[in-house]
Amino acid sequence: MHILVIEDDAETAAYITKGLSEAGHTVDHAQDGKEGLLMGMGNDYDVLIIDRMLPELDGLSLIKTLRGAKNTTPVLILSALGEVDDRVQGLRAGGDDYLVKPFAFTELLARCEALARRREGEAAETELKVADLEMDLLSRQVRRAGQVLDLQPREFRLLEYLMRHAGQVVTRTMLLEHVWDYHFDPQTNVIDVHISRLRSKIDKQFDRPLLHTVRGAGYCLRAPD
Repeated sequence: MHILVIEDDAETAAYITKGLSEAGHTVDHAQDGKEGLLMGMGNDYDVLIIDRMLPELDGLSLIKTLRGAKNTTPVLILSALGEVDDRVQGLRAGGDDYLVKPFAFTELLARCEALARRREGEAAETELKVADLEMDLLSRQVRRAGQVLDLQPREFRLLEYLMRHAGQVVTRTMLLEHVWDYHFDPQTNVIDVHISRLRSKIDKQFDRPLLHTVRGAGYCLRAPD
């Protein structure tokens, strides 16, 4: 991916740029809103990462200007402002996703990759596959090694999200927002319960586990080595 990072904090910008570059992506950096607007309008990027609090031109005004000029590049907003109203303002300004500081780099990377896939029209796919685990999005049927698995609606949605992010560490925050539509942590064990039930259905009867717990980070669905 070709990504533009618009961030005035030098330490944060260096952290993001280094991580994205190490992940194999091409990264440009703008230090303020005006520079970011010029770069965003003048180049073809796959994703824009925009800090909300920027000098010269704030992040929301920048995004509104881009959208007003018919620029449809996916935007991930970064901000220390994490209240529901703050997120709503960012999304209504034209942002596609919103990540609150401080953040885990793995989550930022996963969100960028998801935005890029969405732009490429991957949402139109009808089948997902990880090793011998297959999901038909039209019939809503799941099979492993040819065996039909009986999943409840929430389990299906959880598995779909994990399969769309196969090989990546998916955090608790990501699951709460994208599977449960929570923009806060209700401090319950709802995720642990559903992960346990899902694991018993997709792994228990089979030799090689696919769903793994990454201690202190989240969960990862991946094909066996």
